[in-house]
Amino acid sequence: MRFPVIGAHNACMKFQSTSRTIVSALLLLTGAACGNDGGSGAADTPAAPEPAVTAIWPEPDPATLAEGPHKQQVLYGEALIRETYAYLGADVADTEMRFAGNNLACSSCHLDGGRQRYGLSYIGVADAYPRDMARENEVRTLTQRINGCFERSMNGRALPVDSKEMEAMIAYIGFLSEAAPAGMDGRGAPSLPLLDRAADPILGAEVYSTHCVICHGADGQGKVLEEGQPGYLYPPLWGPGSFNNGAGMHRVIKAATFIRANMPLGVTYDSPVLTPEEAYDVAAYINVQARPEKSHLERDYPDRTRKPVDAPFPPYADSFTLEQHKFGPWKEIAAAGKTQDNK
Repeated sequence: MRFPVIGAHNACMKFQSTSRTIVSALLLLTGAACGNDGGSGAADTPAAPEPAVTAIWPEPDPATLAEGPHKQQVLYGEALIRETYAYLGADVADTEMRFAGNNLACSSCHLDGGRQRYGLSYIGVADAYPRDMARENEVRTLTQRINGCFERSMNGRALPVDSKEMEAMIAYIGFLSEAAPAGMDGRGAPSLPLLDRAADPILGAEVYSTHCVICHGADGQGKVLEEGQPGYLYPPLWGPGSFNNGAGMHRVIKAATFIRANMPLGVTYDSPVLTPEEAYDVAAYINVQARPEKSHLERDYPDRTRKPVDAPFPPYADSFTLEQHKFGPWKEIAAAGKTQDNK
């Protein structure tokens, strides 16, 4: 299982080259971090065919920008995304800058610094906000969305909206978004057909044991970049250093779509190596493990009819059990929601 948190751009390229050699012999998965955890259940659950490639996916590089303050701001934003732990992590020297509650990086989920197609890419994201978010049931800005990730996937606290760090991340995402052709799809992860059964953590443990232990360890705690230093080559998938239970990746459907489209590193969405069943099961296994808890999750999705079917915490707008919402089968929950919408 492979879910790298990578450092600066050169380190990223070196890691990817090494990983492709390993990938030929290993099936490695992942499951940590933000994802789009604000969508409605109806938007998250339908099965869809594999997406068609409509154009060449852009690879914008901040190094090509003209020298000047804007370039420096964008490069700082990229560094914050790729090496969040070094600037805003739980162990940085300046305690006032410890906005993340762990040593993950935004690149844990937003692969290749947010440039990878269907790897929760940032390309085009700047144009998607402000956006109506189901989790808050209100229109939210990109700044608020980033802070939501810091509070959930990074298990930390919100950055000041006018901080140079927030402005740099916004500038970097804006730079990437400028490269997005009109109408191009590829930001999230392709949806999967919903299982006719519940996702099975026991089967997922077998997938994890066979394909994931070599990188993330039997204890799920990953591998640090350098002993005694913050940051991970393979980040923890559970435990105190991972995302909390309010993060999007703590939803099994959300995690499974990301895992199948992107893991092992080097796999692409149109040539997956895991079956949908394996992706669901290993996502279930990862998400039954202990992790930090976010308080007041009952306040999420104040309009319960917009709550994703796999949200692993009550209350719900229906009478299905917490267990079924967590692991499925989800088809009947989704169908009941559509029936309710039509009343």
